[in-house]
Amino acid sequence: MGPVGPVGPVGAVGPVCPFAVERPASIQRWEQLTFLHWPFEPEVVRRRLPPELTVDTFDGQAWVSLVPFAMRVATGRGWSMPWMSTFPETNVRTYVVDRRGRRGVWFFSLDAARLPAVLVARAGFRLPYLWSAMRVVRTGEGWSGPRGTLGQDGIGQEGIGQDEIVYRTRRRWPGPRGASSRVRVRIGAAYQAGELSALDHFLTARWRLYSSTGPSHRTVPACHDPWPLHRADPVELDDGLLRAAGFAPPAVEPLMHYSPGVQVRIGSPERYL
Repeated sequence: MGPVGPVGPVGAVGPVCPFAVERPASIQRWEQLTFLHWPFEPEVVRRRLPPELTVDTFDGQAWVSLVPFAMRVATGRGWSMPWMSTFPETNVRTYVVDRRGRRGVWFFSLDAARLPAVLVARAGFRLPYLWSAMRVVRTGEGWSGPRGTLGQDGIGQEGIGQDEIVYRTRRRWPGPRGASSRVRVRIGAAYQAGELSALDHFLTARWRLYSSTGPSHRTVPACHDPWPLHRADPVELDDGLLRAAGFAPPAVEPLMHYSPGVQVRIGSPERYL
């Protein structure tokens, strides 16, 4: 990876990655992705973070997000195994700043439908991955993405409106077993240049993730082109993953964005302390 300069927490978050990942450990494709964001009081989020990280806020408000999508994973050289490397994922995350002033993402949970991928991510990246049965179904473009192993779960193209996407998750291991989520979204028009606000960028343009296990504190850079974002509206939202992570969603509709996806160059883990 090339040199990385600090991204100060007092500056605006921009849509362009401020560094390059020259030698990626992994090349990933994040597809058919929906961001759902809820505001929280900073103290509610802070007490669930390691002391080495600070809550990143916007106008004094912390945010917690649910992000379901379809994942395609390859090595840094582009090699992949079709079945094991393609699967749905859903994460619960918040926004943080490290002691060097670099902004990033902290994950409370990451559910994925491929057990081998879960085991590799838990061991190699020290991330809280969990194995879940999952499905992603999209209409409007004739797309039906990678599916997990929910079987006949009642989600079919015939039950979804035009230009809608459904994500469904049921946790298997390690728990809390049975935690589930069903999100149904109506996809709207694409945002044009200049329409996105500072808050939109704050919630979507993040270039590194953090993890901590005991004395080990790691950060992983993730670089990609600016998100192609669309407007999105909730049709159905029955989510237990935020509750399983210890959060009660506020009684307001989430701020939402949809994206058809980006290709991401993931760097190697490095210590941030």
